Amino acid sequence: MPDDFERMWGDLAPVGRSASSGGYFRQPFASAERELAQWFVEQCAARGLRVETDEIGNAVGWWDVGSGPAVLTGSHLDSVLDGGAYDGPLGVVSALAAIDLMRARGVVPTRPVGVSVFVEEEGSRFGLACLGSRLASGALSWEAARELRDRDGVALGDVVPGAASSLLSSVGTFVELHVEQGRDLVDRGAAIGVASEIWPHGRYRFDFAGAANHAGTTRMEDRQDPMLTYAMTALAANKQARLAGQRATFGRVAVTPNGTNAVPSAVTAWLDARCSTDAGLAELVDAIGRQGSERADRDGTSLTVTAESVSGAVTFDPALAAAVAADHEGGAWPIIPTQAGHDAGILSAAGIPTAMLFVRNPTGVSHSPAEHAEVADCLVGVSALADTLDRLTR
Repeated sequence: MPDDFERMWGDLAPVGRSASSGGYFRQPFASAERELAQWFVEQCAARGLRVETDEIGNAVGWWDVGSGPAVLTGSHLDSVLDGGAYDGPLGVVSALAAIDLMRARGVVPTRPVGVSVFVEEEGSRFGLACLGSRLASGALSWEAARELRDRDGVALGDVVPGAASSLLSSVGTFVELHVEQGRDLVDRGAAIGVASEIWPHGRYRFDFAGAANHAGTTRMEDRQDPMLTYAMTALAANKQARLAGQRATFGRVAVTPNGTNAVPSAVTAWLDARCSTDAGLAELVDAIGRQGSERADRDGTSLTVTAESVSGAVTFDPALAAAVAADHEGGAWPIIPTQAGHDAGILSAAGIPTAMLFVRNPTGVSHSPAEHAEVADCLVGVSALADTLDRLTR
């Protein structure tokens, strides 16, 4: 017998979890994430689902019923560094549990149903978010992806064989369930929501160059300190984002030579920026870069800005979102935007009709060990996903 939702969730809970922080380290193609990938194969086998994989590491467990374009659901199993338990795995576990619930209800879909696991959704290892779904959908070629490198200099092409993927060739619709990464549903008093759009967002590398020198003997006025330029640029990012009502975060920094008693020669920092419009995103990043360059001129340093990953605005099919949200016990589910990127956004941009379900997060916290969803809400999410799959496969 396949495991139920709570048993599956309990099985996943210890995998990749830090004993000190309680957060998760499930980086792509490393031991914890590979253990979860094998767990997924075993759960598919317990349900009689046929597992199909590609040369990138993406996987789909197929419920081979009916005919015609398939309905795909699922999410990802990797995490950010020291992340939460729910971001990604909730969608995979809920998808498997939804198939169980559909079968228990006697539902026999008229179209095939698949449960997907996309690799490297977070971009925590190779720096490009939604890497697996970009490759599977053709939004990114293997030739362009194979030289992506992790922090240790290992190339993606040295980790997986890689090739063009046909995994999504039969997919007609995609539905992703995800923990909400904010407090919209909490404020509305709703357990479930449906996505209307994903804000445009990007990752940008800021390379600050200066001159290494002695921390004690070098007068402050004689320094070319890139750390100072970086610090002022981070403050500028905060101010610009607040003024525009948008998002800007410097969350990762690398310093050379990274010594306590040395003025650094270089600082590399990565900016995550998100805005409500594509034009707003471009304006925000330009403003931050301009202020950083002006500060570099005063500090005797230099700044080079490189866009490493940029995803445009995604508007989910309004008719599909409305159909998914409508006519439920207690009324229609709210339709809300999200500022977080998802595999659903990549598939939608590739022309696959796509919808997203969100499960209420009582803390609103995500990408953190404090990320949470109550079991009762998770079970409502399973039922909501089963209802949605039933509607889409009649």
